[in-house]
Amino acid sequence: MEPLENYSTSTSFAVPFEDAQKIILRWDSTASEEARERMIFGGDRQEVDLYLQAVDEIQKSMSSTSISPPSSHHHDQDSNSNKVNSAIQIAMARLEDEFRNILINHTSPVEVDSLFIPDHAPAPASSLNHNTSSVGSSNEFDQEEVGGGDHVDALDPIQRADSSNSSASYRSTSSIREIDLIPQEAVADLQSIAKRMISAGYLRECIQVYGSVRKSAVDASFRRLGIEKLSIGDIQRLEWEALETKIRRWIRAAKVCVRILFASEKKLCEEIFYGIGTAIDDACFMETVKGPAIQLFNFAEAISISRRSPEKMFKILDLHDALMDLLPDIEVVFESKSADSIRVQAAEILSRLAEAARGILSEFESAVLREPSRVPVPGGTIHPLTRYVMNYISLISDYKQTLIELIMSKPSTGSRYSGDPTTPDMEFAELEGKTPLALHLIWIIVILQFNLEGKSKHYKDASLAHLFIMNNVHYIVQKIKGSPELREMIGDDYLRKLTGKFRQAATSYQRATWVSVLYCLRDEGLHVSGSFSSGVSKSALRERFKTFNAMFEEVHRTQATWLIPDSQLREELRISISEKLIPAYRSFLGRFRSHIESGKHPENYIKYSVEDLESAVLDFFEGYPVSQHLRRRSQ
Repeated sequence: MEPLENYSTSTSFAVPFEDAQKIILRWDSTASEEARERMIFGGDRQEVDLYLQAVDEIQKSMSSTSISPPSSHHHDQDSNSNKVNSAIQIAMARLEDEFRNILINHTSPVEVDSLFIPDHAPAPASSLNHNTSSVGSSNEFDQEEVGGGDHVDALDPIQRADSSNSSASYRSTSSIREIDLIPQEAVADLQSIAKRMISAGYLRECIQVYGSVRKSAVDASFRRLGIEKLSIGDIQRLEWEALETKIRRWIRAAKVCVRILFASEKKLCEEIFYGIGTAIDDACFMETVKGPAIQLFNFAEAISISRRSPEKMFKILDLHDALMDLLPDIEVVFESKSADSIRVQAAEILSRLAEAARGILSEFESAVLREPSRVPVPGGTIHPLTRYVMNYISLISDYKQTLIELIMSKPSTGSRYSGDPTTPDMEFAELEGKTPLALHLIWIIVILQFNLEGKSKHYKDASLAHLFIMNNVHYIVQKIKGSPELREMIGDDYLRKLTGKFRQAATSYQRATWVSVLYCLRDEGLHVSGSFSSGVSKSALRERFKTFNAMFEEVHRTQATWLIPDSQLREELRISISEKLIPAYRSFLGRFRSHIESGKHPENYIKYSVEDLESAVLDFFEGYPVSQHLRRRSQ
């Protein structure tokens, strides 16, 4: 396109109205194919300056036309006014196209990898995948630990961050970090166009063009961050396992969105529309991000109002902590009055997440108390409910700082005076000074023991019932000792009480099993006396040995299949048994061996040596049947 004849493009001169009109018409894309194919701001800067001066002249003429006094040349005035208005409309249409083109040419999704930096430190508890089971039936307590992993897509940086093999964090997402979304030269051009469009009364068109282009860029960044367009209903219909992965991704993405994307969009609006008019930058910002912001927070809202169940606790706490951390930055980025709804939505979601956590804890307590399984676990080993509950409250202790703030009331417990046989009692006077959260954890342990006591009654063998309680309470003690946070909240006083309980169960087991066996090794009933002599009744002695052998063999056969999973506890109980059994048997054998060996077939009565019994005790509590009969003593 040739420049106007006899006209300088120097920016130091004003453009006369007639020339300005020609310049505007020259770039009328509705009248010229060449004007349609070329963009003013994509070419010579002198051409850009000339066009802007022409627009300024037309706007000046429009102002002077509108304020000039009535005259006899009314027809001429109308003609000039029509020319000015026509030129303004053509110029604004052209500037709108130029504005859109500059935005599009300099708009691209934020590169996720540029925001991403691996961190090889161990992942915090809050980023773990707590793939817990609900407290519905004993079949749901199959796993030793509460946890799990996910398939990792090596091409997806967000999923790489979620990998259980390494943790990752976004660079500088702990605070607001604005980035340049558009080069400064392009920002200056956009500002010069926006100023002229708005002064000519084309504010709405300017905002609409800006918002539509920049919103598309935000949407593209959302897709790269893995933020899907899902309604609240869509989210609530997803399986929890799928949601757990999405929650982890959302937490990471939300930090980028609020602290980088939205903050940078706000900065861009302020740069382009600075000084042009009151709150125009804010209007453009909200036009761009209000929809995406609502989409972002709708996910957390859907989780906060979803059906409650125990396995959701830890992801809800992760969401709560993430949103609590983001809230000050949300208030900064969305500080204007027009953004009230975004700030209010975030605060309400935070409140609902807190309420959901409190409700889940209460429902978990009820579920533990009422867990209905009645089939005894084989061998009196640790019940899956015990494993599940203790792993669960160990994870709760990892969230101590959050939950201490959220859990403000004591648990609703039974009382020793209530007379309710379906609920245990717990007296708070013995636990004075503990936080409400600590009282809830102790209450969970109390109701777990209460449930286990009920389950122990389904064992037909009283010895096995005691062993079952011993195993499970010992496991509770070990889990508390293994978690410094949990131990601090439970306290050593209550821990000692639990330790005393499993030791009492061990004592009760020994009494139930071994008193009758050791009763065979007493002297009473073996001596006979006459008027001239006294001695030992060999028949009574033989019967006593036979009874002992039969009883020990039965105990050995049965209790070898019982199981004490903890090797140290298993060894301690074997030692305790041996300390009672072996000396008693050795003493009995020493006193009466000669009476049996002097008679017929002594091997039918003294079947086992002391060493045989010592060896047999080592078979106890291994959890599988003994492969052979007790080894007979050497002759």
